[in-house]
Parts: sequence; structure tokens; C-alpha cells
Amino acid sequence: MEDYLQGCRAALQESRPLHVVLGNEACDLDSMVSALTLAFYLAKTSEAEEIFVPVLNIKRSELPLRGDNVFFLQKVHIPETLLIFRDEIDLHALHQAGQLTLILVDHHVLPKSDAALEEAVAEVLDHRPIEHKHCPPCQVSVELVGSCTTLVAERILQGAPEILDRTIAELLHGTILLDCVNMDRKIGKATPKDSQYVERLEALFPDLPRRDDIFDSLQKAKFDVSGLTTEQMLRKDLKTIYRQGTKVAVSAIYMDLELCDVLERSQSPPLKLTPLPSTHPDLQAYLQGNTQVSRKKLLPLLQEALSAYSDSMQTPPGQPETEGVAREQADKESDRAGNSLITGLSQDEEDPPLPPTPMNSLVDECPLDQGLPKLSAEAVFEKCSQISLSQSATASLSKK
Repeated sequence: MEDYLQGCRAALQESRPLHVVLGNEACDLDSMVSALTLAFYLAKTSEAEEIFVPVLNIKRSELPLRGDNVFFLQKVHIPETLLIFRDEIDLHALHQAGQLTLILVDHHVLPKSDAALEEAVAEVLDHRPIEHKHCPPCQVSVELVGSCTTLVAERILQGAPEILDRTIAELLHGTILLDCVNMDRKIGKATPKDSQYVERLEALFPDLPRRDDIFDSLQKAKFDVSGLTTEQMLRKDLKTIYRQGTKVAVSAIYMDLELCDVLERSQSPPLKLTPLPSTHPDLQAYLQGNTQVSRKKLLPLLQEALSAYSDSMQTPPGQPETEGVAREQADKESDRAGNSLITGLSQDEEDPPLPPTPMNSLVDECPLDQGLPKLSAEAVFEKCSQISLSQSATASLSKK
């Protein structure tokens, strides 16, 4: 696989027609492995001198958001540097030059931004219900199995089992297990075909990892958000919908929120919280009975709770201890920057009123006569960006 991927990157430097195997925009593990293994199979079985290139349908900078992808690539010793991402290949330019043939895997509907590429789609391999109104007019193979990777495994084992090596088998095996929730019958996601090809792979390669071991490792990596920034956590499992010109984004963060208990038990200061009904099971709202406790007085309580939580977090498995120390230092610097911002934004609670405008014969009025200028959301975001840039510059200078 490594030699094949090196050849793919070299092919991008040549002005030759390309067959691009494109995964979906989520680029989950099923999409990534399906694209890699299907392209590998097509390249090995093509009679003509055609070039088949797998493309991950995200920017390279977004790969860290897919923890299970990163973990699995490292486990099977595939360097991330050999992968080709969507921002590293201009599919539209290739299409306009008449040098693009597109094969869609783990999806069959192109987004509006890629609508022009539909003419280049020659084949579809997917495992979800087909939308006939939007599906390209080409060879379409769709079967409702638990994992699209199962369909790729079927094609390889039926068409060219001799090309299957340990790395390809491990990629297929682990991905099917993760997608089918370790073949748990109570969940009911695995179909007989999923089970069939997991068993065939295990029969051909008896030294594959135990099902429980690889599933638990991938599941843990998938939901691990340690080391991610707030923005990355919000983007990790981001889903967007469009309706009549309106775009709505929905994020999920996989971590326990323990601040609720800290607030409820607080006696210094006592908040006198009364829970309010909530329409969402993961959202807790309160009526604060002690109105004398302002945000400024509440911040030390939250900072103490966050410090305790941070201390309880250990360095993730496989990460060098030095990286954990570096991240801790970065967190401290971020806290200092955040504290300065919080202090600035909370002064309006208890600051005294503005002094009267002094008499001045040279001006008719003072700009502060009408009070402080109103803060806009854009101004706050700009201030946050300035702090972030300043923090990055400081960290860079300290390293030098």
C-alpha cells in the first residue's frame, strides 16, 4: 500500500488522465478506507495503463479531527504524508481539461459546489438508500449493508484475492467492525454479508487483532477530543443543513460536563440554584436565587473546577510525555490570555459610573457623553483573534 500511495503522489505531478476514487465529505473511517482500498484494487486489476488515485474529501488540516482515522493509519504504518486530500488536487481543472474520471465511494450525491463534476462520474459504490433524482447516470452498485468497506472487501475477494495483503485485510477488518458496532446483534447494524466478510478475512489472516481489541481501540480514538482546540471540537462531528438560503450547523462534543455538580454544591459563594425544565437531556438550566453573585464572583469557582478537571486528565496513550507537558504549558498560556479577556469583559458589572465630562472651551461635547461605545459581536471576535495571535507570537519567541 505504501509503494502504491507514493506512486499516486508522483502521478499528480504528471499531466495525465486520472481515475479519482473520491470518498464522502465526512471522511469517516469507512469513507477513507473504502477509497484507499478500492483505488488500490482498481489499480492492481486494470489492464490498461490507467492511474487510480484515492482522494480524501477533506482538507489536510481537518484530518486531526478524525481521531480513529489517524489512529488506524498509524497502526497499519501508512504515513499521512502519502495521502492525497481534496485541497491538494484540483478536480474541476482536471475535468475542464478532459482528464478526470470520477468514482464515488460511500456516497452517490455530489454537493452543489461539485455539481459540474457529475459528468465525470463513471461509477458509484455505496451502502445507503439511493436518491434517484440526484444520482449520476452511470454504473451504480448500492447494497444496504452495515459498512461500505464490506462491499469493497467483497469485490477484492471475488475479483482478485491474490492482491490482498495483511495491511489491506487489517484496514477492511477493523473498519467493518467499527461500522457494525463489533457485530453486536442487539444493535442490529451488521448484516449477514458484513459478518460473512469479517469471518473470511479472519480465516485468511488468523493473526488479525481480536475483534474486541480493535473495536475498543478505534471507538476510543474516535471519541477522543484530548489535544483538540475548542474550534476543532466543534468541527469534529459538525453536520450542516441548507434550507432556502439558510445554513444551520450542529456540533456534538463527546465529553462529560461536570460543572453542573460544582455549581449546585457551591457554598462559597452560595448560588441557591433551582433547576429549570429543559427540553434537551444534555442541557441543564438554573434559576439563580442569590442575585448578589455576579459573573465576576463566579469565575474563581469555575476556574478552580476547570483546574481540577485538567489535573485529572492524563497524557493520552501513545503520546510522549514531553508532548503532554508542552500542551499543559500551552493551556496555561491560554488561561492567562483568557483571564485577561474575561477580566476586561466583566468590568461592566461593578465599575462605577463614568465621571462627568470636564468643561473644555475647545470642544462642544465629549465623545463619552453618550456613554461607552456599544460592543458588537464582530468587535469581540476581533479581540479574541488579536489575543490568539499575540499568544502565538509570544509562544514562538519563547521557543526561540
